[in-house]
Amino acid sequence: MSHNARRFLYALFDTAVAVAQPGRCLPRHFPECPTDGKIVIIACGKAAAGMARIAEDHFSRTCASHTLTGVAITRHGENSEPLKKLKLIEAAHPIPDESSVLAAAEAIKAAHSAKAGDLILTLISGGASALLVAPAGKITLAEKQDLTRTLLKCGARISEINCVRKHISRIKGGRLAACASPSAILVTLAISDVPGDEPETIASGLTCPDTTTLADARRILAKYGIEPPRSVIEALNDPVNETPKPGHAIFANARYELVATGRDSLHAAGELARGLGYEVIMLGDSLEGEARDVAEMHARLARRCLADGRRVVILSGGELTVTVRGNGRGGPNQEYALALAAALNGQPGIAAFAGDTDGIDGGTGDCGNDPAGAIVDPGTARRAAALNLLPATFLANNDATGFFRLTNDLVVCGPTGTNVNDFRAIVVDSSIRD
Repeated sequence: MSHNARRFLYALFDTAVAVAQPGRCLPRHFPECPTDGKIVIIACGKAAAGMARIAEDHFSRTCASHTLTGVAITRHGENSEPLKKLKLIEAAHPIPDESSVLAAAEAIKAAHSAKAGDLILTLISGGASALLVAPAGKITLAEKQDLTRTLLKCGARISEINCVRKHISRIKGGRLAACASPSAILVTLAISDVPGDEPETIASGLTCPDTTTLADARRILAKYGIEPPRSVIEALNDPVNETPKPGHAIFANARYELVATGRDSLHAAGELARGLGYEVIMLGDSLEGEARDVAEMHARLARRCLADGRRVVILSGGELTVTVRGNGRGGPNQEYALALAAALNGQPGIAAFAGDTDGIDGGTGDCGNDPAGAIVDPGTARRAAALNLLPATFLANNDATGFFRLTNDLVVCGPTGTNVNDFRAIVVDSSIRD
């Protein structure tokens, strides 16, 4: 039954991803054409190319007499098809590169080009925080890169990481909105990749008010024992780098809509499971915490369900974290799966999938080869034992990729064209065997 369980797990993941595809979730949210102004599109994130393409097609048909211009920024390797009217830029993720600086300059230029009566349509998806980089003050790109690496490894939550990012940037935390004329119409359509779906955290809140402060950013660095370079300290002590707050005049003509969330994707996967006769336990789309700790809790829940004779699919989303102490490879979904494999230890009747809906879970940034996550079934423990692999050893080195590559349990699908964060499914069914 393990083979069938794997097909079922893949089907759940594919269903979750399909709901969040730009072509499915975006069109019904498009605004009307401006009365006589031009349309400026700024798309940024892992889903930017697809969102931009859908927007180009829509406004070319419905607003044919209007000038359409703008830029789309996505990660390297995410997209190879050129856009018709928008400029396409690829930059690095999760660590920004020189292209991220160029991309931010192009986005700022596009926003500045909008005048009274023009429509600025910003299409936002996860990953934009790394793809758009405009360091504040005297901060260099190299310093921004080093700080990003440190924040990603220390176990900080995405809301904490983005709080720091916003206060050392000239484009994040609402500042992209500040680049446009306050008389322009600003509409933001976002695919959410963060727990809680807070606009100010998604893509570091490029076009919306920010409730976090410089003091909050300083406290986060202190909390994790991070000692930044002098340029960052100076930026976080300079009032000019405080972000615009709710009620600021720059947001008077702005509106913000979510077009896809992790909740939508989990709901769709749950409907598929129910249709096949499974009970669904929905743990929510906003789970946070250390990946291995969450995995241990989920393993206990799955074992209880199995002991009670229940036929269940346990679904969860959100964004787990990994405190990196080793030098292996992996991401939060793979680390979760490895900790789950260790806790289940080949338990018959349980199989699980943990993957990032963008198709890339940590890794090197190589979109074509980095895994999306991993699958765990009763055969995982058998294959590991045959190779003398100890999950605990690989966990200690944060090398989930290395472990699952050897057991042939990696999920490698390439970029999906969207991003609503982590997707985890545990199937409890007594018929699942090695």
